[in-house]
Amino acid sequence: MIRLLLADDEELLRGALCALLDLEDDLQVVAQAATTTHAVQLAERHRPDVAVLDLEMPPTDGLSAAGQILARTDGTTPRIIIVTRHARPAVLRRALAAGVSGFVPKSTPAARLAQIVRDVAAGRRYVDPEIAASALTENECPLTDRELEVLREARTGGPVADIAAAVHLAPGTVRNYLSSAMAKLGVATRHAAAHRAWEEGWI
Repeated sequence: MIRLLLADDEELLRGALCALLDLEDDLQVVAQAATTTHAVQLAERHRPDVAVLDLEMPPTDGLSAAGQILARTDGTTPRIIIVTRHARPAVLRRALAAGVSGFVPKSTPAARLAQIVRDVAAGRRYVDPEIAASALTENECPLTDRELEVLREARTGGPVADIAAAVHLAPGTVRNYLSSAMAKLGVATRHAAAHRAWEEGWI
C-alpha cells in the first residue's frame, strides 16, 4: 500500500482527487492539507510514501514546502510530486534541483496521476513531456540580479521601506529597480512583477 499526503488549497479539487485516488487498490490517502505549513506538519506526523503538493499553495509555495519536508523527514523522506497550473520550465529546474521526484500539470487525469504516484514511489522520476520540451526553448530572464533581489523581497507584500531595509539599499534606489523590472515585464505594479518573476521561476 502506497501512503499519500495530498496538499492543495482548493478544497473541491483536493477532495475530488482524494476520492479518486482512494479508489485505487494500492493507494491510501492518509492526510490532507490546505496550506504549506500544514503540509509540512502532516508529512512529519504521518511519514507518507509520496506527498502530492500544489505549487501555488499559501502561505509560501509547494517548492518551499517540498524543501522543508525533505529536510525534516530525514531517513523516512517521502517522494514528492509537484502539481501546478503554471508549468514554467524554470520552476521545473528549481523543483528537480530541490529533490522533487515528479512534476505534473493540474490537467493530468486522476488515473494517470495514480500511475505516476506508483512510478515515483518505486524510485523513478516523472516530468510531464510538454513541460520538459518547453524547458529546452525557454526565454532568458530579462532582469538584472538587483531587480530580481528586490522582486524577491517584494513578494512578501511589504512596503518599499521594508524591501529597502532587507536588501540594504535606499528606498529611492529600490523604487528605481522596481520600476525598471515592471517596465521590462510589462506590468503595472511591483506585486504583479514579483508574481510574474516567481511564475517564471526567476525568483
